[in-house]
Amino acid sequence: MRLEIRLAQQPAADDLLGRDPFALLTGMLLDQQVPMEKAFAGPRLIADRLGSDTLDPKLVAATDPERFTELMTGPPAVHRYPKSMGARVQDLARAVVEQYDGDATRIWQGVASGAELYKRLNALPGYGPQKAKIFVALLGKQANVTPEGWRQAAGDYGLDGFRSVADVVDDDSLIKVREHKKAVKAAAKG
Repeated sequence: MRLEIRLAQQPAADDLLGRDPFALLTGMLLDQQVPMEKAFAGPRLIADRLGSDTLDPKLVAATDPERFTELMTGPPAVHRYPKSMGARVQDLARAVVEQYDGDATRIWQGVASGAELYKRLNALPGYGPQKAKIFVALLGKQANVTPEGWRQAAGDYGLDGFRSVADVVDDDSLIKVREHKKAVKAAAKG
């Protein structure tokens, strides 16, 4: 898998996301309560601190939890909540190792339907219904992972437009996604 990803808005971080499926999965996990760019830059920071050019789920899972918390804490911190999110990243890594033999692409390769893909993602630690839908949309829109029914499984995130990280491919689309999110929040308040 080699994708042109622009989610971290940092060349080295985006390069890792584009060539390392577990890094992309981890970036999506980290994408909560921090800006998108910080979340998706996180896998590069973690890999660097582990002394690796990739974010190997086996290495992440095997790292002592206290050491991993230190890696997440930084400075700079990988996430606003380094301890709890570090535990979630390690839980995700263990699930990928145990269920998919350490190969994150096995989550989506060969799935028969979008519903199956959604089910697999939703079952991952740290992934809930919304995160799973967004990642289905990201895979469909940017990685050409398009099993039958993927758009339906992604819900509104599968529609054309600028709704989520699945739609961010350049600076202009990032601005449009931010405008959409702002409008949705305003409508919810109003």
